[in-house]
Amino acid sequence: MQLCTPDGQQGKLCFARHVISISGLHVTLIAALLAWAAGGIWRRVPRLALRLPAQKVALLAGVLAAAGYVLLAGSGVPAQRTLYMLAVAALALWLERGAGATRVMALALLVVLLIDPWAVLAAGFWLSFGAVGALLLMANAVPEQAGVGHWLLNWLRAQWAVTLFTLPMLLGLFQQFSLVSPLVNAIAIPLISIVITPLALLFALLPLPSLAEFANWLLGWLMGFLHWMAQLPLAVWQQAAPPFWLVAVCCVAALWAFLPRGVPARWIGLLSFLPLLAWTPLRPGAGEVQLTVLDVGQGLAVHVRTAGHDLLFDTGPQYSPETDAGERIVIPYLRAVGTPRLDRLVVSHDDNDHAGGADSLLAEYPVASWRSSLPDMHALRMFPVPHQPCRRGERWEWDGVGFELLHPFDDFSGSDNEISCVLRIETVAGAILLTGDIEQRAEAALLAQGPGKLQATLVVAPHHGSRSSSTPDFVAATGARSVVFTAGYRNRFHHPAQEIVARYVHGGASPYRSDQDGAIVFSFGVAGIAVRRERSVQQRYWHDRTD
Repeated sequence: MQLCTPDGQQGKLCFARHVISISGLHVTLIAALLAWAAGGIWRRVPRLALRLPAQKVALLAGVLAAAGYVLLAGSGVPAQRTLYMLAVAALALWLERGAGATRVMALALLVVLLIDPWAVLAAGFWLSFGAVGALLLMANAVPEQAGVGHWLLNWLRAQWAVTLFTLPMLLGLFQQFSLVSPLVNAIAIPLISIVITPLALLFALLPLPSLAEFANWLLGWLMGFLHWMAQLPLAVWQQAAPPFWLVAVCCVAALWAFLPRGVPARWIGLLSFLPLLAWTPLRPGAGEVQLTVLDVGQGLAVHVRTAGHDLLFDTGPQYSPETDAGERIVIPYLRAVGTPRLDRLVVSHDDNDHAGGADSLLAEYPVASWRSSLPDMHALRMFPVPHQPCRRGERWEWDGVGFELLHPFDDFSGSDNEISCVLRIETVAGAILLTGDIEQRAEAALLAQGPGKLQATLVVAPHHGSRSSSTPDFVAATGARSVVFTAGYRNRFHHPAQEIVARYVHGGASPYRSDQDGAIVFSFGVAGIAVRRERSVQQRYWHDRTD
């Protein structure tokens, strides 16, 4: 079990979900209880015991109980792994054949893959089997000691094995790992598995309110303790996502450290963790910019990185009352690329597809300040983050890169789309224009103030390429060499309009589309402009290679 990030309420909820999730200990406990009960009843009926030994009945009852509990819990990969290992061990005992722990785990792995080959895409698959494998390796390397006082040493070795082996995978998958998980595990897992879960199951059989009240009181105390632990300053180590090869090297190094005594220089394997923990991605140089147009569906979210600063322009849509692009896409992306905080957030206007993820972002992620064209009483303005309205003429410079807000004007009024914030970025390799959802009236106002301000090498097309925007004069004024249309796959608005795409292409711009290219990364450097289309670089077989 690992803590999620302690940033904000969502981090607390994520942390809580990990703690109370189904675990192998739950499955084993239920199987053992039912096996004990079934065997005890069976052996007390001589006629039944003569037909089938009570031990075999206990094995069968335990496996069936475990299977029912796993189905009830949702059949996650960790729960499946426990069920199949129990089933394999029970089958070996039934057939009176020996089955070592390593063989049982290998057979359980085979069964999981035969039933669900896609399980390899789930993080739980690697963490679950990896943790069990680490425990088995540690048990073989250091035989378990018996006697009073040695249980603590055995427990510490088990915690060390699981933590060390899963650390590279946690950094690769989630870009974080818990520093307090050993203490949390020592309290939460026994309390939930041995006390709270049995009380809840007993209440299902015997509806005595006192059982449920006591279990609820224990769970409330535990959740308070866990939330307090999650808020500690050093509860979580978080960093940028390391490359796959480094994660693989560290997993092999952990295996080397678990080899039996007598293997020389086992400690050398631990040295590979130093570059893993120190890994940081390269940032642009002075005057350079890396701009990433995220694929958030029908919406907009653009991340701008300079040598030492980070800006986010819009936050994508809210997908449902429970989730949005900020939580699902933007925040995981920012963590993966090693962005600990945003120096500035710009929310162009009050449309769901641009501001829908701002709630989660402002609640969960450190933001130094933000700009928007939102009304004064808007709910997002209630967050305790310094805010100023977007105003034409505001300029600032980060690391040799110039930023300027071109819209809205002080005396300009109109719909939410028309008052979208427009941001121009000046780099050593050219200019970038981020336009929000401005339409023809706002474009005309910008042109009236002087078309020279609109010149840009890269333009993120206004309003996702709608016919209501990108007038011929506006497109000509930008003189763009590249244009990006952010749209959802087969969206109901039919964005981008073919005539708008043709208009930019006719003006000499190379078109890019987030619904076809995925996330698009533009690197503006002294050597020129490089473009990376994620769907082309990380091709999947279900993507059409002709796109």
